[in-house]
Amino acid sequence: MRRLILLCIVASLVLGAAGYAVWTQWQQPVAMPEEGYYLEVTPGDTLSSLSRRLAEDGIIRSRLLLNWYGRLTGLDARLQSGEYRLEGSLTTPQVLAHIGRGNVISYTVTLPEGITLDRALAILRHAPGLTSILSGPADDRLLALAEGRESAEGLFLPETYRYERGTTDWEVLRRAHEDLMAALHRLWNERSLPLPYDQPYDALIMASIVERETGVSRERRQVAGVFVRRLQSGMRLQTDPTVIYGLGAGFDGNLTRAHLRDIDNPYNSYRHGGLPPTPIALPGLAALYAALNPEEGSALYFVARGDGTHVFSDTLEEHQRAVQQYQLQRRSDYRSQPPRG
Repeated sequence: MRRLILLCIVASLVLGAAGYAVWTQWQQPVAMPEEGYYLEVTPGDTLSSLSRRLAEDGIIRSRLLLNWYGRLTGLDARLQSGEYRLEGSLTTPQVLAHIGRGNVISYTVTLPEGITLDRALAILRHAPGLTSILSGPADDRLLALAEGRESAEGLFLPETYRYERGTTDWEVLRRAHEDLMAALHRLWNERSLPLPYDQPYDALIMASIVERETGVSRERRQVAGVFVRRLQSGMRLQTDPTVIYGLGAGFDGNLTRAHLRDIDNPYNSYRHGGLPPTPIALPGLAALYAALNPEEGSALYFVARGDGTHVFSDTLEEHQRAVQQYQLQRRSDYRSQPPRG
């Protein structure tokens, strides 16, 4: 009897010591690097695979304890994919709590106003944590958004988008397309003046031209007004950005008379009437608004001053004088647009 009591006492001491050791280990901070630790949880990961990775990287000492606690709290059934940053003095329960809250790292990527779809894809290819799956502007997924048109150019709203690691460029552009279409249709339904557009897509084309013609916010509606009046009067748009877009990668920065005379360029608005076949860039909200709310007036022409702004003229004679003053006698610091941010 005495021996049994002694064995019970010893067993209790051993279990108590073991329990204390476990409790002490459980409450001690994990071995966190000074710079922190990044843990990526991918679809298909389990609590067991995560604990193995944490143990192999020397962050935790006991996979068994982490797995047991994770199952006890139900974390194993609600793992959220994404990238987690662990930093500071964290215990194992705190590590699990951080993951359990789904505090994944988010990134942002900005698509500037006035860029082409090709340039947007290049920006997305270099965005950290973003996965590129689109082959280019002619990718079938992008063309499907164009609904039978030859290009998906202009169908994406240039904005800053937030995403998590593992997001694809297609997912970002699909969101940008949804945002663009929502804004376009809202502004289309709010238009008031008679406009020379048969459908919202025509307004989108106009907005892209306005976006490329001026980076000065106060001029957007003026520029749109000029182009709207030219269309309504049966005049050609005669705008350089459309010609340049049609030249594509072959354009070397020097727009020549031969380029302006080229009737084979479907985007040559000096030789072809009406709007070009597609947008020529990604227009922002301000350009969309301008295209559907052009400023009233009588100006039919404008020319760049050389400081980024433009001179607007009602008659060809006034326009020719402005061209003589601001373009044929250019200053050394002449530029057609202000620098874009």
